[in-house]
Amino acid sequence: VAVKQLNLQHQGCAEVLKEILVMRENRNPNIVTYFESYLVNEAVLLVLEYMDGGSLADVVSVRRMAVGHIATVCRECLQGLAFLHANQVIHRDIKSDNILLGRDGSVKLADFGLCAVLSPEQSKQRSMVGTACWMAPEVVRGEPYGPKVDTWSLGIVGIEMAKGEAPYIRETSDRANYLISKQGVPDLHKLRLPRGLCAFLGCCLQMEADRRGSAKELLQHPFLQSAEPLLSL
Repeated sequence: VAVKQLNLQHQGCAEVLKEILVMRENRNPNIVTYFESYLVNEAVLLVLEYMDGGSLADVVSVRRMAVGHIATVCRECLQGLAFLHANQVIHRDIKSDNILLGRDGSVKLADFGLCAVLSPEQSKQRSMVGTACWMAPEVVRGEPYGPKVDTWSLGIVGIEMAKGEAPYIRETSDRANYLISKQGVPDLHKLRLPRGLCAFLGCCLQMEADRRGSAKELLQHPFLQSAEPLLSL
């Protein structure tokens, strides 16, 4: 197992409880399994499934990934996101650090510390949370947003896997936010990505959320048919 420590003073009881409840109530093959939690002084210890392949960030930091492997990671993440979104949960911090791998080829979403739970009364969020270079334009602008912020972030992860880093990662967070709000991402064609991947990322990275694919819709994208097992990764 893996143990994650949450500081109650730093994160607050409500936020810690939300993270525990979301993980406990949303069990899925593409979400890291929550087992139990313990209160120790000012900390809560979460006992979670141990992913022996490390994070996707560990992989993209050392090599560019093959298109078939990129397709597999995207498919597995979309399966997890489609499940979460159907249960009214937005992850809000999809990035390579929060996608964990197993040596058996499994891919799972982790770290629900910034997630939002929607309700009939509040079907949109406004709070600006996430990690700068992975945030969707509507989040950066402070506009109401829904689950499609996660598919934008997954598109950024796709660029990470193909090119080794997210767009604007070398900019300050303020400059990155400005560029995202004004132009989204750099022209995908200038990144010289394979055609199928470029088409898929184009569906993830639409500036207007209404034109952006949902997780459920993107699972039908032809690019995902090129998926290859991750065992050779």
